[in-house]
Amino acid sequence: MTMVTGPTRRDLVAELAEVVGAPHEARFIVDEVLGLGPVLGHPGPPADPLDADAVAAARHMAARRAEGEPLQYVFGHWPFRSLDLLVDQRVLIPRPETEQVVEVALAEARRLGRDTGAAAGGGLVAVDTGTGSGAIALALAAELGRPALREVWATDTSADALAVAAANLRARHTAGGDDLPRVELVPGSWLEPLPAPLRGAVDLVVSNPPYVAEGEWAGLAAEVRAEPRRALVAGPGSDGTAGLADVEAVLVQSRQWLARPGTAVVELAPHQAGAAEELARRLGFDDVRVEPDLARRPRALVARLAGEPH
Repeated sequence: MTMVTGPTRRDLVAELAEVVGAPHEARFIVDEVLGLGPVLGHPGPPADPLDADAVAAARHMAARRAEGEPLQYVFGHWPFRSLDLLVDQRVLIPRPETEQVVEVALAEARRLGRDTGAAAGGGLVAVDTGTGSGAIALALAAELGRPALREVWATDTSADALAVAAANLRARHTAGGDDLPRVELVPGSWLEPLPAPLRGAVDLVVSNPPYVAEGEWAGLAAEVRAEPRRALVAGPGSDGTAGLADVEAVLVQSRQWLARPGTAVVELAPHQAGAAEELARRLGFDDVRVEPDLARRPRALVARLAGEPH
């Protein structure tokens, strides 16, 4: 009797590379079903035949990917800085550009903490507007912790997105989030749903709002258009800048809710940088600049209010 064995890891990667058209994605898929962790590129044991269930699962994932579904949705989770986040069709996929925006926000939080002595007073109040999967809010909470942060508020108009963020918050607590500051998820647009006592008392606002222009949507890759359109596309700003409407809304509301000193850090498209800087100055922010992403493209608007009005 001839024994039937499954393909080795190496053979399955080669097979799936033909299906998905990308050898690295085939490797990620095989490593995912083998439990080697997201996108680790683990060398694995190429000579050992794989379990039939793992092979079937990998082939199913590859078929979904070949049909245009983003790899992150195929897996159902994706790394973001120190976190492993649940992601699905209800939320935007966390991206490296936003990881860099968080890096800028962390630096601002630490500066504000030094300038205000926030830790001695119970910590900073931070807000993540349009939270989606909760990526920014949870990254701030996990990396700053207590006593640097007193509380983090995360808002979104989408009940589906808040459900994903809540699942990610529960997972963080389950994984050992005893050092997390209070994280509150609230429905509503930008800073509007915050409790009234926080008006003029928020230290840090961080946001990745929609900033793709209406006219750009049809030209995006199919896998990008598989993400929630409402989380990507925005109308023009008041000055006519394409895709700037939601960036503008966040800045307008931040100006009303921030303390002095306080900072808003907002992700934007590189072509919007000049218009966003000018807008922030018109709104009365005292110190405005744009920080680059890892590709050196303008990405994170930093708008500060000084300790005393100028």
